[in-house]
Amino acid sequence: MELSYKKTIFPLTPLIFIAPFFLWGTAMVAMKGVIPYTTPFFMAGVRLVPAGILVLIVAIILKRPQPKTWKAWFWIILFAVIDGAMFQGFLAAGLVRTNAGLGSVMIDSQPIAVALLSSWLFGEVIGIFGFLGLIMGILGISLIGLPDRWIYSIFQGDLTAVNLDLLGLFDNGEWLMLLASLSMAVGTVLIPYVSRHCDPVVATGWHMILGGIPLFMISVWQESEQWVNIDLSGWLALAYATVLGSAIAYGIFFYLASLGNLTSLSSLTFLTPVFALLFGNLILSEILSPIQSIGVCLTLVSIYLINQREQLAKKFPLPKFSDK
Repeated sequence: MELSYKKTIFPLTPLIFIAPFFLWGTAMVAMKGVIPYTTPFFMAGVRLVPAGILVLIVAIILKRPQPKTWKAWFWIILFAVIDGAMFQGFLAAGLVRTNAGLGSVMIDSQPIAVALLSSWLFGEVIGIFGFLGLIMGILGISLIGLPDRWIYSIFQGDLTAVNLDLLGLFDNGEWLMLLASLSMAVGTVLIPYVSRHCDPVVATGWHMILGGIPLFMISVWQESEQWVNIDLSGWLALAYATVLGSAIAYGIFFYLASLGNLTSLSSLTFLTPVFALLFGNLILSEILSPIQSIGVCLTLVSIYLINQREQLAKKFPLPKFSDK
């Protein structure tokens, strides 16, 4: 997916490509104020099941075909388990137990896994510029999400602060964030297989519903007072995260994933923490540090390199060395 490909799909194609990541980033800001007043699995279920119902209603209005074969339902169920229940479940559990910055870095590192899986399964070419962009993207979101004291310690050659924090890494839930990232990566590469047997918009709706039901079941089993402390502003934040941050964002993302280059599309995930930081600053008055500002710039450059890697390779071809 170059940002110029499939120009006939939408009149404002670049904005459509960016929309899911803008919505995910702003939804994270909306959810920040709700997390202390609800429970993780209930919140995860709310983000999926109502959103899936909305997506299916839109699909019915648009007269998109429902799945008719066992193969279609097999891929939808597999998709629901991995990208629905596992991704949202690991993410919800990780949010409670992890440092937000480090957790964000782990979640948004999934383009690396998508690029490797897409190269292996679909023969997508990463190339030197794409690889450079992926590395720069990881560096950028690391500067955005990791504690500033870690960055300063690394540059000063003193890893004491980093080592002390890493001692409790797996006790604090970062490994759950890593599992969430891998689940989303696998879910993304499943989309081409799903779309061979089912309309991608319909599959998105069903995978949300089927993936969200187990999360509600876990919530009923393990959690209590899931909604009693949520006020009106909290419900509005949940509504935003459900309708815009899930139904619309996932609908657009997985529709695009069924059409184009997964490596390029997934690279835009690097934008999610950028939008979260920017709107956190505007709405919640969170301060963007100088290191985070550098991370934002590196992230934007990385996305350009990945999405324009084929054009850059043609414009700046690498020298070929003779065996003689």
